[in-house]
Amino acid sequence: MLNKLQNKWQVGPLRLILIIITFAVGGSLCGYTGRKLLGLTTIDKGVFWVITYVLTVTILWPISVLLVSIPLGQFSFFKRYLTGLFNRIRGKRSAIKQEKTDNTT
Repeated sequence: MLNKLQNKWQVGPLRLILIIITFAVGGSLCGYTGRKLLGLTTIDKGVFWVITYVLTVTILWPISVLLVSIPLGQFSFFKRYLTGLFNRIRGKRSAIKQEKTDNTT
């Protein structure tokens, strides 16, 4: 599985480890920050709290991952990763896929 990720992202083994660490630490930071932010509100822990927490974490995750990626030296990877992710969410094709499609026609 790690070989698949390494080939897909075209990174070496050390860089893959740093990327996985960035995902883990960024996700943990995001969850911790989301809980602390919701702790400042008067929302009771219930369905509305869970929905608000999920929305908060969804907004905070890209920021957290980018912040953690800076000291680990993986900012350029995560900038490209998040750009591709946001483009996919908006329904835009990536430039690489679009270039391949243009060359085949």
